[in-house]
Amino acid sequence: MNKTPRQFSQSRIVSRDKRSRFDIARKGISHSHWRDPYHLLLTLDWSWFFVLIGGGYILINVVFAVLYLAGGDCIENARPGSFWDAFFFSVQTMASIGYGAMYPRPDCTYTNILVTIESLTGLMGLTTATGLMFARFSRPTARVLFSRVAVITVQNGVPTLMFRMANERYNQILEAQLTVSLLRNETTAEGEFMRRFYDLKLVRSQTPIFTLTWTAMHPIDQSSSLFGMTPESLAEAEVEIVVTFTGLDETVSQTIHARHSYIAEEIIWNQRFVDILSRSRDGRRIIDYRRFHDVIPHP
Repeated sequence: MNKTPRQFSQSRIVSRDKRSRFDIARKGISHSHWRDPYHLLLTLDWSWFFVLIGGGYILINVVFAVLYLAGGDCIENARPGSFWDAFFFSVQTMASIGYGAMYPRPDCTYTNILVTIESLTGLMGLTTATGLMFARFSRPTARVLFSRVAVITVQNGVPTLMFRMANERYNQILEAQLTVSLLRNETTAEGEFMRRFYDLKLVRSQTPIFTLTWTAMHPIDQSSSLFGMTPESLAEAEVEIVVTFTGLDETVSQTIHARHSYIAEEIIWNQRFVDILSRSRDGRRIIDYRRFHDVIPHP
């Protein structure tokens, strides 16, 4: 019996997109992404990054093409008044292609000054775009797979919150560490509403090598912030379990991190995860990712 999580209405602090961004709306702050263009270009999705770079490249060439046309017939072998000839001449100048079919007339100072300015602009633009591309490619990322749901089941006679993770890449993550926090709504004795954080103690919060799967377990004993809670009270308090994973990627020797969260309706009671580890005939361990998210009733 497999259970699939439903569509949930409760808002979460950690989004479920591929970047696990914090889903928080901000009001009353004057900061704009366009005031920090370097950070914006590093955090944009790749598709928007290429659209912005390509659009800026075309726009700059259009501006220089118009400026070349304003100087009159100063480009040899270009059709008089042709925007496209001026545009492609700008492209050749900015990229230093140097085909030689079109070139500025020596007696036209205005056009030669424009060529000088555009050559410098192209050089600066090329180095900037190269630096941004390198910074984006060199930024370490994690491919950590989290189970879609968390379960609360009995483990060694104690109710235990459990979820599991796996490294989707074939490399190893060294000195992996895991922190789990509980977020819930509370009202103080003075009637003040608060969104409180509580740390959840794990049976094992770190591992020297993260190469197979990792099932995180939090015993719900009397010291646990989840002690005495029910599915109804979890939903009423808008509980969210926030998971933060950090480790050292052996390939790039840099620290990587990943985030995930589970809201109340994604915490399934009296279920356990399906076993996905087995061995082949030659003794190698096998992980069956096809059942990674599957749960079954606790016997």
